[in-house]
Amino acid sequence: MAFTYMLRCSDGTFYVGSTRDLERRLYEHQIGEGATYTRWRRPVELVWHEEHENVGIAFAREKQIQNWSRAKRLALIRQDYAGLPALAKKDFERRRQE
Repeated sequence: MAFTYMLRCSDGTFYVGSTRDLERRLYEHQIGEGATYTRWRRPVELVWHEEHENVGIAFAREKQIQNWSRAKRLALIRQDYAGLPALAKKDFERRRQE
């Protein structure tokens, strides 16, 4: 088993990672031995996770979510799966008007 997970950091940002041992990895983040990103943003809170068959799938999902906008990550945390596709679409018309 493997996991993809998302943490909310003390500054309100999100960190997305993957691991084979979720409990151990969360502990590492909390004591400052996790990723450099979370080391300076403790405490962190687990806000979402997903279980996968193997670490390769978990890592691929991690990379997918890392490219998502904050709005799309928040929808995932809320389990608003129906709203995810709309958040993936770019509004190029709005960008031209800015």
